[in-house]
Amino acid sequence: MSQIQNHLWAAPRLSMRWWPVFRRNFLVWQKLAIPSLVGNIAEPLMWLVAFGYGLGSLVGQINLNGEPVPYILFLASGSICMSAMNAATFEALYSAFSRMHVQKTWDGIMNAPVRLDDVVLAEMLWAAFKALFTVTAILGVMLALGISHSPKLLVAWPVLLGVGITFSCMALIFNALAKGYDFFTYYFTLFLTPMMFLSGIFFPREQLPPVVRVIADWLPLSAAVELVRPLFLDRWPEQPLRHALVLVVFSVVSFWIALALTRKRFRS
Repeated sequence: MSQIQNHLWAAPRLSMRWWPVFRRNFLVWQKLAIPSLVGNIAEPLMWLVAFGYGLGSLVGQINLNGEPVPYILFLASGSICMSAMNAATFEALYSAFSRMHVQKTWDGIMNAPVRLDDVVLAEMLWAAFKALFTVTAILGVMLALGISHSPKLLVAWPVLLGVGITFSCMALIFNALAKGYDFFTYYFTLFLTPMMFLSGIFFPREQLPPVVRVIADWLPLSAAVELVRPLFLDRWPEQPLRHALVLVVFSVVSFWIALALTRKRFRS
């Protein structure tokens, strides 16, 4: 295919031709927006109710940097980052794989003057948009429950978009490698689930062993939590540039790898 780069690791050649691909995904999703929204927010809200109110009634408060914080607030500020991760990952894995491999939608799109690079970019941005849509709905429920009314939550919105971008880029790597849906189980079991428990969503990372804590501090989900949790507490994050840089590095490197592997897949 002429749209596929000759060199697998060449710099991405991007243009505004990603927009029609993004819009196509939006128009298809629009027909099932409500069921999709319910499915995306039901699980995180069950986590919040079960652990936040159930376990939270036993735990009471958590000491966070010397300040007592209600466990429901501690959990909510972390779980919304987990929701952004999960929503972006599911879209960039299962839905994107269906369009790429099962339905052959990507092949049809590239019969038009659209490069593979633009298709991959569109899928990444679409998954990030789905994540943003999901966390916006969850954030609305949290506000309605009175978990937090900090005006700084407005800043959390673009941060969570960045979280969606990061994890959609990472998921597209496995999308390019997959031969079938079962392959995605490895990604969830070996990477996402451990990261979920190591990133300070359910308990402070200070409780981890020192060696594990060093690794956990540089995980993208940890960076996301460090940026979002203070905003729920009506505070500004400490070292925001460092945590933002972690997300940016993971995004750029992952997108480049995903693009190279996708080029290789379509070349073979």
